[in-house]
Amino acid sequence: QGHLVESGGGSVQAGGSLRLACVVSGYTSSRMCMGWFRQAPGKEREGVAILYTYTNITLWANSVKGRFTVSQDNAKNTIYLQMHSLEPEDTAMYYCAAGSQTTLASLQIHGVWGQGTQVTVSS
Repeated sequence: QGHLVESGGGSVQAGGSLRLACVVSGYTSSRMCMGWFRQAPGKEREGVAILYTYTNITLWANSVKGRFTVSQDNAKNTIYLQMHSLEPEDTAMYYCAAGSQTTLASLQIHGVWGQGTQVTVSS
């Protein structure tokens, strides 16, 4: 079924950078999609990006496009979310999810989730 563990969250000032990591274990599908989501207090969960690991193509939410990047280290079974030019609006709990689903909406429902890592951006 798979197990995901996120790390790398923390507190930064606006304009700063953070890199989140998502270690995936026990997931054997060759067509795995990885999603990054975030949820701020009082707000709905938002899909940030989806990575098609078998093509290395990433689709982005407009809110983060051009500021965030995704990379994968297959040797470490790890997906990274590199975040630059962080804004207070990026403050949220960030989650990764894995599955065979090819859209953020379906991955949100049917994917395997990590426990989340908190990102706080101060102005």
